[in-house]
Amino acid sequence: MSEPSRLILASTSIYRRKLLGRIIGDFTAVSPDMDESAPAEEPSGATASRLALAKAQAVAQNHPGAVVIGSDQVADLDGAVNARAQLLASSGRFVIFHTAVCVIGADGAEHAAVDVTRVRFRYLRAREIDRYIEREQPFDCAGSFKAEALGIALFDSIESTDPTALIGLPLIATCRLLREAGIDPLA
Repeated sequence: MSEPSRLILASTSIYRRKLLGRIIGDFTAVSPDMDESAPAEEPSGATASRLALAKAQAVAQNHPGAVVIGSDQVADLDGAVNARAQLLASSGRFVIFHTAVCVIGADGAEHAAVDVTRVRFRYLRAREIDRYIEREQPFDCAGSFKAEALGIALFDSIESTDPTALIGLPLIATCRLLREAGIDPLA
């Protein structure tokens, strides 16, 4: 009987580690240590897909025979950069989040998916945004909120086929891609 493949998450994100830990007990997280910048004209979904694949490839090349998961999320909203500006720009609007995941199997085969989530922000007052930022400090999150915590109070609605995608790793797609790569989370 052959030894099972090692599973590596190509990410330093605590959110992705926690999410993957829901479905897989034994994995390692490794930094992909790469440039994540994107050309201004690149569509958000393409950026998320490209970066998820690049992260997985960067780690896979140093860990032959491992199954590697890469993921990335891009919020599509007028290019706002800082948390306060992003939340002010989101107020009363739909924001689209593209969350990509790529699994590179032990055989080198690439399996990929992108989840699209539409979030409708309620109208936010500047003082609410300031209080939210002070309490949650969501500076490491796409869109500048934590949907798994107090950030949920910023929304009117969420439209998604996978509620975990908004947190940073679409687990429904990840389970499917892992099965395609020969790892069954239920085994």
